[in-house]
Amino acid sequence: MPRSLKLVLIGVVMLCSSWGFFAHKKINQLAVFTLPPAMAGFYKKNIEYLTEAAVNPDRRRYAVAEEAARHYIDLDDYGDSAVFKLPRYWSEAVTKFGEDSLQASGIVPWHIYRMYFQLKDAFLLRDPDKILRISADLGHYVADAHVPLHTTRNYDGQLTGQVGIHGFWESRLPELYFEQYDFYVGAATYVPNVQLAAWTIVAQANNALDSVLRFEKELSIAEGESKFNFETKGKQTVRVYSQEYSQKYHRMLAGMVERQFKKSVKKTGDIWYTAWVDAGQPDLKALINYKPTAEELETRKKELAAWKEKKIKTRDHEVIEN
Repeated sequence: MPRSLKLVLIGVVMLCSSWGFFAHKKINQLAVFTLPPAMAGFYKKNIEYLTEAAVNPDRRRYAVAEEAARHYIDLDDYGDSAVFKLPRYWSEAVTKFGEDSLQASGIVPWHIYRMYFQLKDAFLLRDPDKILRISADLGHYVADAHVPLHTTRNYDGQLTGQVGIHGFWESRLPELYFEQYDFYVGAATYVPNVQLAAWTIVAQANNALDSVLRFEKELSIAEGESKFNFETKGKQTVRVYSQEYSQKYHRMLAGMVERQFKKSVKKTGDIWYTAWVDAGQPDLKALINYKPTAEELETRKKELAAWKEKKIKTRDHEVIEN
């Protein structure tokens, strides 16, 4: 069964999604507060949209065939030490493996880089709607890349008798312990190379994978079926990991979920900021109440396309990934 279909079925059964709707919304919301004053006004004005739209990629995943691959990368499909050996740039990876193979195993680190270029373009076009839409989506993919279970084909513990661990780690635990987390992450900082930064995120997440699976396996053996109970959510009664079991697992992870959550917030703000800087730091305050006409946007798109064409002809070192 294709992984994209498996993800849909698991999402329906578990009633959860990557990082959970709750966590994705909080990550985008908190990332706004990492931004410098020149960006903060525009982003704070639209914080409600950025928060609610944080889950749009998950909603699309069930309707758009190519969406699922953007949320993960199955590093174990590529053999030992794959995270260090895989080509960092998309064009190189396509040459080596072919696009179909890459899509089948997930493309999240390359897609983050592509979204960075799209956000940079949106800033260059001074298109407020596009800036917000891409910012919201980008935050989602950055957050997903921080999840250890998004770096393996054993994404829900189905290969190790741990089905359900995906939603347990990234949805159940944050919802239970969010109020205990310290969310101070500091100000957004410039990322010299977004593509390499995306791979660092994935490598660090994958490094934590062994603990995610091993600790839960050990705890499950010790606790048995007592790890589950039933809770009422809305009008539904659902089977969930018990609060006692969740607390024990959370302690065994020694702050891992909180660390990955905070890194997601910080790196989302970092990449938003980097795209803005690389676009020449356009005046976002002027966009707060601005709605460009279709004609204005079309003119700017043509100007941007002509500029890119000139860069290509002059063999500029920057690789256009859009």
